Amino acid sequence: MSRTLRLLITGGGTGGHTYPALTTLSAVQRRQVPHDVLWVGTAGGLEARITAEHGIPFKAITTGKLRRRPNIKELGTNIADVFRIPVGVLQAVGHAARYLPDVVLSTGGYVAVPIGVAAKLIRRPLVMHEQTTVVGLANRILARLATRIALSHESSLEYLPAAARAKAVVTGNPIRPELLQGNRAAAYDLFGLTFEVPLIYVTGGAQGSKQINTLIAEILPGLLPHAQIVHQCGPAWIEQMRAVALPPDLADRYHPVPYVGAELADLFAAADVVIARSGAGTVSELTAIGKPAVLIPLIPTGGDEQRKNAAYLASAGAARALLEPHPTAELLLAELMPLLADPGLRGAMGHAAAKLGRVDAADALCDVLLEVAHTPAQGSR
Repeated sequence: MSRTLRLLITGGGTGGHTYPALTTLSAVQRRQVPHDVLWVGTAGGLEARITAEHGIPFKAITTGKLRRRPNIKELGTNIADVFRIPVGVLQAVGHAARYLPDVVLSTGGYVAVPIGVAAKLIRRPLVMHEQTTVVGLANRILARLATRIALSHESSLEYLPAAARAKAVVTGNPIRPELLQGNRAAAYDLFGLTFEVPLIYVTGGAQGSKQINTLIAEILPGLLPHAQIVHQCGPAWIEQMRAVALPPDLADRYHPVPYVGAELADLFAAADVVIARSGAGTVSELTAIGKPAVLIPLIPTGGDEQRKNAAYLASAGAARALLEPHPTAELLLAELMPLLADPGLRGAMGHAAAKLGRVDAADALCDVLLEVAHTPAQGSR
């Protein structure tokens, strides 16, 4: 291997695939490993914007997604994508052959498959990372080609092809290190919070969630006597949530915001309970910081992964979960009230969550990358 690590990264489409790769790259940089990096993704994916923001060299390829049970509307797209896939593989081989990486890191999404195939064709080692408890279709394909497989959860082993399990190691799912350094007092000052009642942080993701927003609006009058709430509701929902009728003497306990950015770490530090979806990134963050949560999985998702993530945390005593497809506001309130009333219960749940968390996941994945890149035999497979 050359003295400068040549790292090719692929993965993206969503934050769940993009941010673990970015965080792992940051771990490489923190170690002051001399390196050169190229990120290959899709022009329309989040990875294109994130790499531009961070000054990371980026190449776009064409890719397609095969929907296993397409509806009539998706059937035409599926057929078109069948023809896009080989084009993407050819583009991927071209980029990889010109760059000649020491190691390829794949963090998932359908864009990762062409690069995984390219790595195999040009005999370069591939480290595949899976964020969810359920291994997705793209990563089940790549598992057969990968040199090493990094998993976020021990339970993911059973979803791998049997022949690939010996190559697997559990690293956890990298999270941004700044999320572990939040300042509780800063969040209280920013939102004008009170110490009289516990704080609930509600989030449905950057764009908000219609389901979560609707449930919260319904239970606010019954919830505010017992809690204060910071609610990331999404830009499209902010006016509607501000207009919710509240008891006048308690209205100042509800703080809807369109988006949470740099203050997320402080909010996590301050929150007594989090209400959220159960995507891989959210689950990794909640367990890394050891935060009790009520999870409302998005249903359906690929492989029903969010519901399985939520059930996994609930079975470990690390969260409460509304696993029904259409949970009611009354059910959400019933899950919240015991947590709000009992600091000991919140503490036990936070402790159980922390036992599942991996604060060192980015460093563990970095170790795997460097080990594979420094092993000459790996590159000749």
